[in-house]
Amino acid sequence: MSGADTAWVMVATALVLFMTLPGLALFYGGLVRARNVLSVFMQCFAVAALMSVLWLVFGYSLAFGHANGFWGGFGKIALIGLTPETLWGTIPEIAFFAFQMTFAIITPALIIGAFVERINFSFVLAFCALWMLAVYAPVTHWIWGGGMMADGGIFGATGTKDFAGGIVVHETAALAALLLAVMVGPRAKRHTPPHSPVLVAIGAGMLWVGWFGFNGGSQLAADGGAAMAITVTHISASAASLSWALWERIKFGKSSLIGLVTGTIAGLASITPAAGFVGPLEALAIGVIAGILCQEAVILLRDKIRIDDSLDVFAVHGIGGIFGTIMIAALGHGAWLAQLGALVVVGLYTLGVSWLIAKLVARVFPMRVSKEDENNGLDLSSHGERAYDHTS
Repeated sequence: MSGADTAWVMVATALVLFMTLPGLALFYGGLVRARNVLSVFMQCFAVAALMSVLWLVFGYSLAFGHANGFWGGFGKIALIGLTPETLWGTIPEIAFFAFQMTFAIITPALIIGAFVERINFSFVLAFCALWMLAVYAPVTHWIWGGGMMADGGIFGATGTKDFAGGIVVHETAALAALLLAVMVGPRAKRHTPPHSPVLVAIGAGMLWVGWFGFNGGSQLAADGGAAMAITVTHISASAASLSWALWERIKFGKSSLIGLVTGTIAGLASITPAAGFVGPLEALAIGVIAGILCQEAVILLRDKIRIDDSLDVFAVHGIGGIFGTIMIAALGHGAWLAQLGALVVVGLYTLGVSWLIAKLVARVFPMRVSKEDENNGLDLSSHGERAYDHTS
C-alpha cells in the first residue's frame, strides 16, 4: 500500500462528492425558476443518498466483481469479506470503493437536468435506482472493471480508452437524459430565464474544482500522471470557456455569464475521457473545439429539433464526452474501432435499457406532475417548502 496514493484518492473522493453536493445542485438549481429550485436540490441530495446505499449493497459488485465480461456478479455484495488491508493496486480497496461510489452518485444526478420543473419525485428516485444498477454498473464493468471492452476484450488488445468517464459517465447519463426529455415532454413554459445566474456560476466553479478529483483521482496514484490529468483538465476548461464566450459574442452580439460557465462544463466533459492520455496543447485544442461544438449542439436541440432537454445535458455532457472519446483516437492515443465501437454499443444499450426502465417505473409512479402542480412549482407541490421566503 502507498500512503501517498491512498491520501490522494481519499482527497479526490471528497472532491468528486463536492461536484454533486453542492456543485451540481447549485449549477442546476440556479438555472430553473425560483419556484423549482428547492426541488432540484431535493433530487440531487436524495439521489446521492440512494445511490450510496445501492452502490454498497449491489452496485460495486456488479461493476467491479469478477463474474464474467458482461457483469461483475454478486461476489462483492455489501463488501462482505472486505477488510482495511484488502488492496486495489496500491490503495485499500475500501478507498477505491468510496471513490467509485462518488461516480455512481454524480452520473444519475446529471440526468436530473433534462426533466427539471415537471418530473414526479418518486419517478426520479425509482428510475435512478434501477438505472444505476442496470445501465451504469454494467457499463462501468465493461470498460473499467476488466469486462468485455477492457484490454484484450472485444475491441482488441488495447481495449477502449476512457480515462475518467466520457463513455461510462457522460454518454450514458446524457443519452438517458435525452430519452427522458422526449418521453416526459416539454415544459409548459420552456423559455424562462435562469432565476439566479450567480448560483449557476458558483456551482460551475465548484464543479471545476471538483473535476480535479474526478480526472486526477482516476489515475489512482499521486504521481506525474495525476498532475498531468489535472493540468489538461484545467486547460481544456479554460479554453472552452473562452471559445464559448467568443462564439456567443460573434453570433449574438454579447457574451453571457451563463454561456461562459456552460462552456467551462463543456470543456471539462470533453477532456474527461482523454485526461490520462493527452498533453496540454492537445487539451487546448479539445477545449477550443468543445466550446463551439457544444454551443452549436445546444442551439440545434433547443431551437431546431425543439427537444426540451431543459438544462442541456445531452448537448453539453453527451456531445462533450463523445467528442473527447473520439479525440483519443484522432490524436493517436487509441484505436478507432475500440473508441467508436464502444460508443455505439454503449449508446444502444443505454437507450434500450433506459427506455425499458422508464416504461416500467411509469407503471407505478407517474412520470410527470399535474399541470396545476407544474404551474405552482415543484417546491410547494412536491415538497411543501419554498426555497426563498419572500415574506420575511
